[in-house]
Amino acid sequence: MPQPAQTNLKTLAANEPAPLRVLIDAAVQDRTTPISRLLRLMAALDADTNDNENLRHVLRARIGAPLSV
Repeated sequence: MPQPAQTNLKTLAANEPAPLRVLIDAAVQDRTTPISRLLRLMAALDADTNDNENLRHVLRARIGAPLSV
């Protein structure tokens, strides 16, 4: 059974890896994304050599956001 955080990525080709920006945008928009998934995305973003400061801010804000919003 697929996890809720994975269902909004069905439009991507199965054999083509999704860009990190797309994965982060989908996770931030989906309020049911588990914190563990968000932290894995943050680790992947930290390992990326590109300058992704805006993505870091968005992801940090989502990690710290209350669940009731």
